[in-house]
Amino acid sequence: MAKKIQVVLGTWAIRCSFQSLVAILVTILVVGAIYLTGEGEQLVGRDEVVEQKDAEDSPTAGCNLFSGKWVFDNQSCPIYKEKDCTYMSDQLACQKWGRKDLGYQYWRWQPHHCDLPRFNATALLERLRNKRLVFVGDSLNRGQWVSMVCLVETTIPPGLKSMHTNGSLTTFKASEYNASIEFYWAPLLVDSNSDDPLVHRLPDRIVRAQAIEKHARHWNDADILVFNSYLWWKRPTLKVLWGSFDNPDGIYKEVEMLRSYEMALKTWSDWLDIHVDRNKTQLFFMSMSPVHERAEEWGKAEDQNCYNETEPIVEGEASYGNESDTSMMNMVEETIDELKRRGLKVQILT
Repeated sequence: MAKKIQVVLGTWAIRCSFQSLVAILVTILVVGAIYLTGEGEQLVGRDEVVEQKDAEDSPTAGCNLFSGKWVFDNQSCPIYKEKDCTYMSDQLACQKWGRKDLGYQYWRWQPHHCDLPRFNATALLERLRNKRLVFVGDSLNRGQWVSMVCLVETTIPPGLKSMHTNGSLTTFKASEYNASIEFYWAPLLVDSNSDDPLVHRLPDRIVRAQAIEKHARHWNDADILVFNSYLWWKRPTLKVLWGSFDNPDGIYKEVEMLRSYEMALKTWSDWLDIHVDRNKTQLFFMSMSPVHERAEEWGKAEDQNCYNETEPIVEGEASYGNESDTSMMNMVEETIDELKRRGLKVQILT
C-alpha cells in the first residue's frame, strides 16, 4: 500500500471551523516534511521513523512523528493569529466575520513518543531558499497555502515580501530567500469547465479527463508539490469531454464518478512519471476532507445535526465521517502504489 502520513482530525460544527483547523494544523505536516528533510535527513511515512546523521542530538530521532494525537494547548498555540496575517483569506477569517468560539486554534499534534520542536519560520524559509512550493487543487489546498503563508510572512519585512495573482496561479514571494509559496486553482486536477478561479460554480460539470498540460505547465519546475482533489468529484456522474471546449465536434459522455476520477488520476500520474525530476521534487497528495454533519458522531441523537458542536471527535484512530467516500482515496492509494513501482514517491497526507 502507499505510504500514508495519517492525521487524526476532529471536526467542528460548521465548515469554516473544520477548514480553519485543517488549514492551520494539517499544514504542519507539510512543514515537517520540508523543515525536517534536509542534508543528511530523511522524513518517511507513517509506519517508519525519522533517520538522521546525528541521531543522538535530535529530539525526534527514532520517533514516528505521525503516530500521535491532537491535544489542547492554549499556552504555545496558536502559532499565528488571524488578525496578524497580512494575507489572510476572507474565506478562512472566522474571527473577522464574528466567530466567538476560538478553541479550534489551540489544538496541536503530539507524537506518542517525542515532542515536536517549536515551529521556526526562519528555519523553514531557509529550507525553501531558491525553491518553489506549490499547492494544487481546490479550496482545501488553498486553505493549506494561506496557512503556510501566514506561518512565515510575519517574520519578513514588508519590503521583502509580495503577493501576485496571474489567472489561476497566486504566488507569495519572499525575495530575500528567493522562495515562493504558491497556489494553483485546479479543483479536478485535469482540465474542466470549473477552472476559472472566481467563476466555477456551474451546474453542469465537465472534465477533459485526459488533458492536464494547461495546468501542469504552471508547476512543471516546482521543488515541492502538494495536490488534492476530492470534493468537486462528489456527484453520481460527470460529463467527460473528448476534444476541446472550443471545438463543437467534441464528444461528450456521462461517466460514473469513480470511473471518471480514475481516468483523471491516470492522466495526473502519467504526467508526474514523465515530467517530475525524481532527484529534485517532493510530492504529496492531500486526502479527502471528512464530512461530519450528524450529531450522532458526537454521541448525540441520530435525528440532529452538528449545530453547536465545538469540540473535536477524538475517539477512534480515524474519523472519516458517515458521508465520506473512502473508495476514492483507495483509488488514490492504488495510483500512488503504481507510481512507486515506477520509481516515483508520493506521500499521502490523510
